[in-house]
Order: sequence, then C-alpha cells, then structure tokens
Amino acid sequence: MNLGLILTGAGSLMIACAAAAAEPVVPDEGAARAALAGAEKAAEGRWTPLFNGRDLAGWTVKCVAADTNKTYWRVEDGAILVDSTADPKHDYVWLVADGEHGDFLLRLRFQAFRGVTGNSGVQIRSRYDDAAGWLDGPQVDIHPPGPWRIGFIYDETRGVRKWIAPALAKVSDARPEMAPAGVPFRYADDAEPWNDLRILARGPRVIVELNGHIVRDADLQGVLDDAVHRERGVGLRGRIALQLHARDALRMRFKDIAVAGVGRK
Repeated sequence: MNLGLILTGAGSLMIACAAAAAEPVVPDEGAARAALAGAEKAAEGRWTPLFNGRDLAGWTVKCVAADTNKTYWRVEDGAILVDSTADPKHDYVWLVADGEHGDFLLRLRFQAFRGVTGNSGVQIRSRYDDAAGWLDGPQVDIHPPGPWRIGFIYDETRGVRKWIAPALAKVSDARPEMAPAGVPFRYADDAEPWNDLRILARGPRVIVELNGHIVRDADLQGVLDDAVHRERGVGLRGRIALQLHARDALRMRFKDIAVAGVGRK
C-alpha cells in the first residue's frame, strides 16, 4: 500500500493511502499464447493418457485414516466422478496419478453441477506425505460456486498454505476483479456440458487456460523453488492429483486427462 501526502486548505498535511496497482492476471497475453502454442508443438506425439476411461488404474486415493473406508472417487460413464454430496463429513481426499512430472503440458475436461457448492482443484508437482496425511504442492483451483476463481493457484505446501497467484495473505482476500472478465463456464445441464482446462508448467512459470481463455500466467520464481518447496520435494517436480476439499459436498466429473513432457526453454 502506498502512502501519499495531501495538503489541505488549512495548510495542514493529511496522509492518504492509495492502493497498490492490481497484479495483472496475464502480463502479456501474446507471450502466454505463444508459450502455449510452443508447448503444444513440443507435445506432439508425446501425450500420455492418465485416465483410461474404464477404471482408476494408475491412480491412488490418498486420505487420512478416518476416510479410508469411504468411496468418494469412482468411474462412471467413462469419466472419473468425485461425489461427496451424500457424506460431506470428510477430510481432504486426493486422487493421485502415478508418475512424476517436471515441465509439462496437462490437458483435461471437467464437468461441474449447478447448485453444488464444493471445491476441487488440480494439484501439480505435488507429493503426498503418508505419515502426515497431507499432500504438499501447488494447486490450480476449480471452484464452481465462483467460477471466476478457476485458475487461481493455491499452495497447499505446509509452511505456505495461501494463494500464490495472485499473491494474497488470506483465502478470503480473493476477489472477482482479480480474474479476467468474459471467460465462459459450463455446467452439466448446458448445451456444451464440459469445460476444457490446460495447464503449462515450465520452470517456475505456470499458465492456465480455461475454455480457450488464458486465466492465469504466473512467474513463480522465488516461490516454487524456495527452501520450503525444496525441503518438501515439490514445486518444480512431483505428482499430478485431483482434490476433494475437506468438509465439502462436491460432485464433479473429469475425463480426457493427458500429459506431455515439454522440456524447459
């Protein structure tokens, strides 16, 4: 926050606060689109499906002991379904894909249901600590009750646990004006019921595209590569996972999930 001095008519000084300029969502959209196009070209012939459309082979549910006998993740009609609407009394429950990834392009489709209030997200370069019952790493948020928040990056890493793109002190500090306007969002009862999501992670830079619109371009140098992330072994390399937020009644579907290594520029 900037402080300014104002001279009043009586000749006295007042200190006025001027809010700092808002952090741009996409500093250079042309550069972001060029980066995505270059990654797409690099990914040609290198795509690896993470979901086979039949079962959860290649995925592992990770959760605290109290939730181990509950079934929130399953496959239905060719898609991964997470459904906790009948039993929202749970901790965080993650569906973690096999394999580790560093610099990559990830694409998937997801379907949200109108009126469902739960939160989800795509964890990238993350790692689950079985002893602690926690998954450390950055997450691209998926928040159907407020679709403007999709593409915000929240860091679940212990010792951080806050928004890192945009950089905010509290979860509640997130505001719609921090997101680009005019981005379409689709629900299951719409004519086109699926949303297309692409995430490019290359070095400390993360670009998120939703339904053809770039919703986040973040240079996270000094964040994803800092001492906290190095200690946890996350931030620049790790697992991809889908999240069911604690104590949320969520219903969401995912399909066409594939990843391709793209190398660092």
